[in-house]
Amino acid sequence: MKRVFLFASFILLFAFSLNAQVVKNYTLQNLDNQRVNLHDLKGEKITVIDFWTTWCRPCRKAIPELNKIYKAYKGQGVQVIGINCDGPRTVAKVPGVSRTLEIEYPVLIDINSDVINSLNPGNFPTLIILDRDNKIQYFHEGFVPGEEEEFIAAIEKLLKK
Repeated sequence: MKRVFLFASFILLFAFSLNAQVVKNYTLQNLDNQRVNLHDLKGEKITVIDFWTTWCRPCRKAIPELNKIYKAYKGQGVQVIGINCDGPRTVAKVPGVSRTLEIEYPVLIDINSDVINSLNPGNFPTLIILDRDNKIQYFHEGFVPGEEEEFIAAIEKLLKK
């Protein structure tokens, strides 16, 4: 019982610390090999960031749902940004996979793992939602079809603030 309490306390502290965390500005390459500042792409009200890799099957299932979210909410001050976290061996596949998956939102490449190391997600995909002040308001690891409804609920809740 004591272990369960300690584990639950750790999870709550971790979640609280993420919500207080501000995502700083990073400069990454886009699919056209141009250097882009993350904050230049951010949404007016909300920024949804999806950390993904080309070899991740759940990532490939989440991306079409993120395309739908992007289309539905881009006119409401919401921006979706994909940050690819492939390493040197597979990074060349990113443009092709992005075209195959028909990603409509901006895709940046974190080849040096700067962003991923600062936020330290444990799995791919990892989705975070930032408010207008770049504070993490939502954090989710993994993807199972149907979870996009949870993402939409988090976005709509933030839009009402």
